[in-house]
Amino acid sequence: MEIQWSAILKGAFVLVALGHLIVCPYTKVEESFNLQAMHDLLYHGLDIEKFDHLEFPGVVPRTFIGAIFVSTLSSPVVRLARYCGFDKFFSQYIVRATLGLCVIYALFRLHKSISKLYSAGIGKWFLLITASQFHFMFYLSRPLPNIFALVGVLLALHYWLEQKHLKFIAASAFSAIIFRAELGILMGLLLVVSLFRTKLTVVRSICYAVPLGLLALGLTVLVDSVFWKRWLWPEGTVLYFNTVLNKSFKWGTLPFAWYFYSAIPRALSSSLVFVPLGAYMDSRSRQVLLPAICFVFLYSFLPHKELRFIIYTIPMFNLAAACACDRLYQTRRKSIFRRLISLVAGGHLVFNLCSTAIFLYISHHNYPGAMAINALHQIVPSSQDVNVHIGVESAQTGVSRFTQLHDHWRYDKTENLLHGGAKMSKFSHILLGITVDNVQPYLKTHERLRMIRGFHSISLNKDFGRGSWKLFDVLFHPRVFVIRSLNADELQEEKEKEARGL
Repeated sequence: MEIQWSAILKGAFVLVALGHLIVCPYTKVEESFNLQAMHDLLYHGLDIEKFDHLEFPGVVPRTFIGAIFVSTLSSPVVRLARYCGFDKFFSQYIVRATLGLCVIYALFRLHKSISKLYSAGIGKWFLLITASQFHFMFYLSRPLPNIFALVGVLLALHYWLEQKHLKFIAASAFSAIIFRAELGILMGLLLVVSLFRTKLTVVRSICYAVPLGLLALGLTVLVDSVFWKRWLWPEGTVLYFNTVLNKSFKWGTLPFAWYFYSAIPRALSSSLVFVPLGAYMDSRSRQVLLPAICFVFLYSFLPHKELRFIIYTIPMFNLAAACACDRLYQTRRKSIFRRLISLVAGGHLVFNLCSTAIFLYISHHNYPGAMAINALHQIVPSSQDVNVHIGVESAQTGVSRFTQLHDHWRYDKTENLLHGGAKMSKFSHILLGITVDNVQPYLKTHERLRMIRGFHSISLNKDFGRGSWKLFDVLFHPRVFVIRSLNADELQEEKEKEARGL
């Protein structure tokens, strides 16, 4: 029965992750490099001259190793889907699902260690809590460098719990050197704990770390130098850009404590309440929790902050919460009060799911660029000769090479073109971000085919309970116009209408 329940929980976990992918299949600008790289590897092979990154390299270079790995795993399914007649966008589902399954596999390995070393009950609560929260499940299939690194971090935590030091250091080295350098802090903190609690010595850890680090460094330099056409250590460049030059502030800065008062509470939802309780009830969880807190504290010194930068710590916090929930559940028969508390432990999962549903609804409406290019494909027959310009707003909110369905259409996302200028006039269609300055030059020369709205804000419904049972008001604002240039005859007709005062 134990194995059966574990299998059911794991199956449900996969279905929840799949649900997040289906509801929000599109990606944003920070995911574009890896997504475009996977497209190019699948559809252009090793013809690097056709790859997106040579034309749009981004601010800093990224490694191709994660994209190569996922593309290789995805390739047979993508080929089968193409043979069966599915369009190119279906391949985006496949590559994202493949990445998500890699993360889930690593998480299940960690779950196995938790069930063995803590208890089967704690392992169940760990999966339930994680599945009920929004951000981890939402992000686990997204082609961010952080998510590729997350696979290695989860495996490293699995090996760390089981005191498999060589494998722990190997997973840590490859995650930090290839994907996200800041993981050196988190993995270093875990290593310090290992030095105190086990027979691992400093000399032995160095003997493991140096050759493995050099191997990871050699792999990324050799592979990525081929694709970028110059000698390069991508993550070293990113580290220099973010820390030495400290230029990440250009993408916004947040207060020092933002991770603690905003990011972590949102990521953990109501499970946050059980984290300190778990640390109090089970001393073993403190060995995992303390490095996570220290990592978040140290990483808070970087002014530019995003939740995805600390996503690796969510399972570590959830382990402490799982310890508390399991203890409350196991002691529920001792008194009526404990039974009520155990109901709170179970009920908090329902609260998590409700907040997840709200976040998921909002996120679904947060990709106006993808909706715009989908509308273009629906409105305009594929047989037409189309030359479409993809504006910055659309390129940042869902448009990828996977969404460019027709090979004979020309898709262009060149930036900084003058609106209404000669270069823009050559496009038959434009996905135009809606601002007064953007729209004004096209009022007389283009026809609006579709207006795409996107999420703007959410607030409590002031009339809730007074004739309205809608708890929240969700506001959507116009974000993108799909417009078509008028031909000579149509322009003349518009002039005649204007002259007649119509």
